[in-house]
Amino acid sequence: MKKYLNIKERYSQFKAWREQPHQVAPMSEAEHDCATCGTHFTGNYCPRCGQASRIGRFSFKTGVLNFIDVWGLGNRNMFLTLRDLILRPGYMIRDYLKGMQMAYFPPFKMFFLLAALSLLVTHGLNIKGQNLAGDSESESMAQEVVVEDPSEKDSGVEDVVDIVNTTDEIAKRTKVIYHKAIDSIERFQKRFPNIYNLLLLMVESVFLYLFFRHSPNIPDLRYSEFFVSQVYIVNMVAIYTIVFNFFCLTKLASISFILAIIPLKQLSGFSWGRTVLKSVVALVLMLLSILVFIVLSAFVTVLLVKWLG
Repeated sequence: MKKYLNIKERYSQFKAWREQPHQVAPMSEAEHDCATCGTHFTGNYCPRCGQASRIGRFSFKTGVLNFIDVWGLGNRNMFLTLRDLILRPGYMIRDYLKGMQMAYFPPFKMFFLLAALSLLVTHGLNIKGQNLAGDSESESMAQEVVVEDPSEKDSGVEDVVDIVNTTDEIAKRTKVIYHKAIDSIERFQKRFPNIYNLLLLMVESVFLYLFFRHSPNIPDLRYSEFFVSQVYIVNMVAIYTIVFNFFCLTKLASISFILAIIPLKQLSGFSWGRTVLKSVVALVLMLLSILVFIVLSAFVTVLLVKWLG
């Protein structure tokens, strides 16, 4: 019983720590002479050049920090950001949106770094040295072969073509335009996957924002703020995905997107039930909107081809 109470007390302490805002190190009252510019100052950093007062003789730790700084990991505590994204993601995002930006690693820079690391892990930098992307690439190539079948490719716009009662020549030209547009999108996705994912995230954020713009924790949330929070949430999911893929737990990696509910709940302050419901409704609304857009674009394409002759 005593052990149970001890665990419960520790969890309460952890929960309290997780919800409280980020605490910055207190200002040092010791006096220093900056080794770079010679300025005499009191505090943690030189007010003239910004060098930390704790810098001393070169050590192995200093060498490691200089090495990771080459890859952009030395700016603004990357490890603190990783820790908080794992242990208190929603509350960390809340702190960032409130202005604590110097305490955390920039979200977009982190997005591209994690994307590069994820690529390395899926292509062999894992515990088994396996190319985890091999199966997906094979499936993708198989799908491309299937798409080349005219009977399969024509099915996307046949209904719209029949509705407007076009001739065979107009139908053929419409399908050519339609598939050229799809091919252009696929080429852009393969050439610029990170930009493509950010654009998709921007669209997804619009629908989620409709349901989370007014919440108990942030009643006047802006779309720009919500989009940044979504980038951080994607970074959190990427961290778990990279860890799962590193240990070749591909099934867990494929469902790690479910963890996005945790920061959404912590950031908004809604209950678990309302957070899940709002997220599902937003996802369904987005899928329906995409479907309507595809049908309307095909319909407009048919009409334009028919009108232009």
